[in-house]
Amino acid sequence: MKRIVIFASGSGTNAENLIKFFQDRETGSVIQVLTNNPHAKVLDRCKNLMVSALSFNRIAFSQSNDVLNILKASKPDVIVLAGFLWKFPDFILHEFPNKVINIHPALLPKFGGKGMYGNFVHDAVVANKETETGITIHYVNEHYDEGAIIFQAKCAVHPSDTAATVAAKIHELEMAHFPKVVEELLKSQ
Repeated sequence: MKRIVIFASGSGTNAENLIKFFQDRETGSVIQVLTNNPHAKVLDRCKNLMVSALSFNRIAFSQSNDVLNILKASKPDVIVLAGFLWKFPDFILHEFPNKVINIHPALLPKFGGKGMYGNFVHDAVVANKETETGITIHYVNEHYDEGAIIFQAKCAVHPSDTAATVAAKIHELEMAHFPKVVEELLKSQ
């Protein structure tokens, strides 16, 4: 069975969705969730779902080998960033080439880059009067949101939409597609 490690920073709805999706699958299993936020709701979700979860600080992540050593011990087949807000260090990416993926709440290359996450993206989509938006699942490289695209799904943006209504549409796309794309990726390995 393939091994999935998730990185999250906030509420953890995508992490929970992935954990539940893979609970009864033979393809893979979420073996651990790591967070840079010791107060993240994802920790409570993991506790309720009986999945190992750890929090770490910036030193452990990018200035030492602490998180890298946790990952090496976990031996993940894929590392999934699900609402994780820190840039992934190059030295971890080099240890896990083509194994780190991210979900972005827009159709990259639009509305990507440093500082473009969550409501910042949805506000920009509405302000720019976009007629469509969506999600992008992509490989992570050394630049924010510039890794090779694995999958995109679209939804319409209407003139009456607000950032909140766009966020709800994006959330639906994430819940529907993210676990299936991760599963297909695992099957292709």
